Amino acid sequence: MRAIIVDDEHLARRGIRTLLKRAGDVDIVSECGSGEEAIRAINAVEPELVYLDIEMPGKTGFDVIGALPEAKCPHVIFVTAFDRFAIRAFEIHALDYLLKPVNEARFNESLARARAAVAGARDDTMIRRFWQMTNEWRASQAQNPAVTLADRIPVKSQGRVIIVNVAEIDWVQAGGDYVSLHAGVRSWLLRETIAAAEARLALSGFVRIHRSTLVNIYRVRELLPLSKGEFTVVLLDGTELKLSRNYRFALERLLGKSL
Repeated sequence: MRAIIVDDEHLARRGIRTLLKRAGDVDIVSECGSGEEAIRAINAVEPELVYLDIEMPGKTGFDVIGALPEAKCPHVIFVTAFDRFAIRAFEIHALDYLLKPVNEARFNESLARARAAVAGARDDTMIRRFWQMTNEWRASQAQNPAVTLADRIPVKSQGRVIIVNVAEIDWVQAGGDYVSLHAGVRSWLLRETIAAAEARLALSGFVRIHRSTLVNIYRVRELLPLSKGEFTVVLLDGTELKLSRNYRFALERLLGKSL
């Protein structure tokens, strides 16, 4: 793989460079100390992988991604000292999110994910790309449960506390200060706003497809185009949900392809 390292700190770039050289199968084609340099380098070299700092003088790592044409946007692994950007990083389909100082074992796990993603990129059909992405999520959660914000949610129901497995939830519907968690024919009411639920479930593969709806990407079977840039999202059990054009970007980022 051809990779670019982007960080305004020399020591941080050196640390990533050292770890990549130990891997033996990565060609470091450029190192950049700013977002502006990164945009120029990515457009010129078109690497498969970019290790990208988030907080830099001038343009941030998110600004860099936003400035790239979709056709030239590489796989991205964010490397930062701050964990507060994690949800946004995964919303734009980052392969991974590494916290400084970077642990070597965690780094190698992330690199393995990058190898799989680059190999899978040769298949340009939407459905194959979709399942490639979901398999990467499942693998990351199995190997490192800490990556997931929540794998179980306690819900009060008729004087009892029900433990709901996040992986079994198909979709989430907002209703004022409550959300309904739907899993097949079952549903539970949780006192939580849709925004809070989105933050809780973002790293578990849920995306917001409507102002009042989150969907578990593992439960999506197909997308049916409607008028005006909207879609019907069909789940594995046949449930149909509306994908508003205002939220298309979230699903597009997770699919890695424009709808």
